[in-house]
Amino acid sequence: MDRGTDRAEQGTATVPAEPGRVPLAVVVVDRDGLVSHWSRGARRLFGTPKEEAIGRTALDLLPVSGALPEEQDTPYAACDALGPDLESSLDGGLSYPAAGRARLTAPGDGRVDVLWWAYPLVGPGPERLLVLAADADGLRSGDGAFERIAPGFALHTDFPGSEDLARRLPEILPSMSVGESARIVGQILELGYPILEFSQNDRVPVTPDWGVARRAERKARRERAARALAAGEPVPEELRDEGEDLEYAAVRERLEFLNEVSGRIGTSLDLSRTIIEVSRAVVPRFTDVAGTYLREQVVAGEEFADGVPDTTTMWHRVAVEHTDEPGRWDDVVPVGEAMPFPAHTPFFQCMTSGEPVLVPRISEEMGHAIAAQFEKRDIRPLITGRSMLVVPLKARNVVLGFMILLRHPERPVFNDMDRVTGAELAARAGLVLDNARMYTFQENVAETLQDSMLPHIPPRMAGCDIATRYLPGTLLGRVGGDWFDAVKLHGGRTAFVVGDVMGHGLNSAAMMGQLRTAVQTMAGLDLPPAQLLRNLDDLAQRLGDTYLATCLYAVYDPIASELHLANAGHIPPVLVRAADGRSELLDLPTGAPIGVGGVPFEAVRVRVEPGDRLVMCTDGLVEVRGEDIGVGLATLCESAAHPAASMDDACDTIIRALNTRGGRKDDVALLMARLGGIEPDDVAEWRLALDPAEVNRARAAVREQLHAWGLPKLVAPAELMVGELVTNAVRHSHARPVELRLVRGDTLLCEVDDDDHELPTLLNASPLDEAGRGLRVVSTLSREWGTSRTKTGKTVWFELTLPRR
Repeated sequence: MDRGTDRAEQGTATVPAEPGRVPLAVVVVDRDGLVSHWSRGARRLFGTPKEEAIGRTALDLLPVSGALPEEQDTPYAACDALGPDLESSLDGGLSYPAAGRARLTAPGDGRVDVLWWAYPLVGPGPERLLVLAADADGLRSGDGAFERIAPGFALHTDFPGSEDLARRLPEILPSMSVGESARIVGQILELGYPILEFSQNDRVPVTPDWGVARRAERKARRERAARALAAGEPVPEELRDEGEDLEYAAVRERLEFLNEVSGRIGTSLDLSRTIIEVSRAVVPRFTDVAGTYLREQVVAGEEFADGVPDTTTMWHRVAVEHTDEPGRWDDVVPVGEAMPFPAHTPFFQCMTSGEPVLVPRISEEMGHAIAAQFEKRDIRPLITGRSMLVVPLKARNVVLGFMILLRHPERPVFNDMDRVTGAELAARAGLVLDNARMYTFQENVAETLQDSMLPHIPPRMAGCDIATRYLPGTLLGRVGGDWFDAVKLHGGRTAFVVGDVMGHGLNSAAMMGQLRTAVQTMAGLDLPPAQLLRNLDDLAQRLGDTYLATCLYAVYDPIASELHLANAGHIPPVLVRAADGRSELLDLPTGAPIGVGGVPFEAVRVRVEPGDRLVMCTDGLVEVRGEDIGVGLATLCESAAHPAASMDDACDTIIRALNTRGGRKDDVALLMARLGGIEPDDVAEWRLALDPAEVNRARAAVREQLHAWGLPKLVAPAELMVGELVTNAVRHSHARPVELRLVRGDTLLCEVDDDDHELPTLLNASPLDEAGRGLRVVSTLSREWGTSRTKTGKTVWFELTLPRR
């Protein structure tokens, strides 16, 4: 209440005519009898600064002598002197609250009458005793005398042990609730200024109000202390309390600002977004303009050499945030510009020293020096007269960039506390930016590694169209163990492979790379599917016990219109029939995963028709945690059969159908092939006897067929190379006739088969050598050529590019 008039009129209490707020001394003593808390009120009452009181023996700081002659009726156990009772409390002899009046011997001031309260504290913490004391003269009201006085308190505190005190105050102060006791503890421990009660019968709160005059006086004292602090001068002794209050408020505001900034930045690992968050966090609360510059390599997400930046280091302006009118800064200092900074500028000093640089006011001379860096643009009107603080953005002692902070001329200049705040802000922002930079760098590395390991398959191969998709399992794990491939084989055939290494991360990716390379090598040797998986399993066991993977391998023969497939623990492929649009999971022997060892692999042959589509994928596409994989496989079959305008559209349809179910954490590899086949009219075959005269027959047959196909431009090179290959085949064959085949597809393919198992090699033939020139001619004239073993011998082949029509 303002003056306590309501209670006074009711006659229930005697209250002061003028309500007041009386400083209260608050002292906490630990179990060793040492002071652990000493409030400002204690400093005023006992005359000892906090720095000297903390850690000293409580009995030495509370020199109470004798009892006052007046008697006092209290609801507590009354004691005449504080000293003996304090000693008794610390020794454990006092287990209940005590209160009393005593006389304090104050150096130089005679004696002071003191009211005191002592509360023994019990609990696991180090606090043993809470002592409250007040100047008795300050509690008097006119001629009236008080009979009973009890301390009351206000709001929260962060003092250690306050929660325990709050729980025990109902015992200390009878008829007080837990909520009231919490408020009591709050003001005692945080402020030392309680609400006091004067009462004979009831509790009558005295409003904590110093009055208008006192408030005006305190405001004036604070302003004087603030001017001294701002000027860097010592605060006068009579203003020391106000100066401490101002310093405390400033520090608290600084910490609140830094905590707020920390909460606003680093919400994403995206470098661009992080830069914007850092810039917007300081404008307008801390500064009016914030320009952020980063090293060129930081912006690109690249590594850079250690060492101090120099005058050749390029700095990218990545953000400019300001409170000026829109567009004022955009033309003069556009975002995205890169520039170096000369040695005489404060920016160079900041980035080379790694320390903040404070310029209270940018002079005309400095403004001219800074503006010299901006060709054909006058930046002086934007910066001259403003206060500037340049803070480095660094992490792990490496300067990543810096921020230029400017305040309007009418705003207080940056001071030393702002310099400290700016340095702390930049340190936090630097770590956030470095995390985003490292993430961007790692992401680039992962993408590069993934691109290098995943093949770039052409959309068209012999007799088929191909489309693929790869999806990483998570945004943070862009490298996985899933892979796909399409390998060109002789005879116009194509091998399709999809595999999935168990596990995630770089180890799985490295194993995937090894297995993929092995599959490519063995496919080039034209190993049958079951034998290829057998060899791959042996390799995985030699590489280590942890090498486990599933693999599906299929060979498509567009001439025979046939698929030859083998499976090693992988999910089966889907075949979509062109005739009726029906899709089905191919029933294959499952087999064991690669790396298990000792398990046979079986292959099956499936007849296909032109236009059929083969869909192969890893289990990450169809498997969702908590859901039966059969649901995913059914969705795969349904979405694969959906009509699509192109192969890419067909892949996207499958991804949309299966990737939107949620819960997917694994990588996804998808390969789709439309099996177009090669028409019989585009294939010509001949069997040649083991007679040198057959060479001329072969040349004539090729010449005639190419004219029939409308390819006269290919007659000369094809006739020459066929003659060389047939000559070698006739010479080295043992018993079986030589077979010659021409295939017209995307290229002109020529194959010569014989029963000799020794593969020919390309030699450097001299002018006098009689042998070795045949393959040299083939290598020179053909688009591509190769050799491979077959069950009955070998095949030597070459391709020629079809002329444009």
